[in-house]
Amino acid sequence: MAPTNIAPVGAPFVVNPTLTAIAIAYRNQRLIADMVFPRIPVGTELFRYMLFPMGGAFTVPNTYVSRKGRPNEVEVNSQDVEDRCQDYALDDPVPQKDIDNAPPNYDPLGRATERVSDLIELDREIRAAGMVFNTNNFAAANQTTLAGTSQWSDITDAVSNPLSDILNALDSCVIRPNIMIIGRAAFTKLIQHPKIVQAVFRNYAQAGVVRREDIAAVFELDQVLVGEGWLNTAKKGQAVTMARVWGKSCALVFQDKNADNQGGTTFGYTAQFKTREAGTIPDAKMGARGGQWVRVTETVKEVICASDLGYLIANAVA
Repeated sequence: MAPTNIAPVGAPFVVNPTLTAIAIAYRNQRLIADMVFPRIPVGTELFRYMLFPMGGAFTVPNTYVSRKGRPNEVEVNSQDVEDRCQDYALDDPVPQKDIDNAPPNYDPLGRATERVSDLIELDREIRAAGMVFNTNNFAAANQTTLAGTSQWSDITDAVSNPLSDILNALDSCVIRPNIMIIGRAAFTKLIQHPKIVQAVFRNYAQAGVVRREDIAAVFELDQVLVGEGWLNTAKKGQAVTMARVWGKSCALVFQDKNADNQGGTTFGYTAQFKTREAGTIPDAKMGARGGQWVRVTETVKEVICASDLGYLIANAVA
């Protein structure tokens, strides 16, 4: 029987089911982009979604009708938005010499797939954080920027108050947010803040640490997503400089788990064309005995489709 991963003529990228399985299964548990922007399959790279103005759902016409009268008509003005998924891919060269000399139970191609998949995920995490913590993606009335003693990291003057900051933000949205998205640096300060400790323990304690579940319970949230990913911000060849991907802000958004590009009300989602794939490309000129390029690719687009359903607290901590 002929091998199943032989490339047809004109198609040098060989999709390998084993490598694809690794690419799909491998996850850095510290990354949250798939929970912030849940993946929704689309049939083609080009996709459309309906954008409904906020006022249409809250403007009530006269509903009274006489015995022989005609009811008033409701006119729904929606905008048909067109967008396109984008390709993301990375290659990792694996010389045949590495494959031939691999120790038992070690798969150089599989390991390369894991490394590349991790970087694909990290790049997606950076895109997601850049969208959620971008003040341009929120209405002016749905954001605030903290500074000085109002930041949650300042507890000496008893001025900062994350309890009221978050409660006011939740009440500002037309649909109350059910998800908190927060960077680790801000979350660490939040769970130690006296105002939060007092609210959770229901006493006048000035020190302590609360759990993620406590934060969700106090603010009546379905989920608290803490961004913990790290990124090397140094240019190639320079000394490594590590920084948090999600920074020091906090966003509160409404997320409908059942929403898709055709219906539902949700802050954002990811349109995904096909699934992530992994495969190999032979290279006879690599090293002394040739080798293979391991490629991992996916076609996605992160979309904020209802910015009114989110509130951003920027620079929550110093």
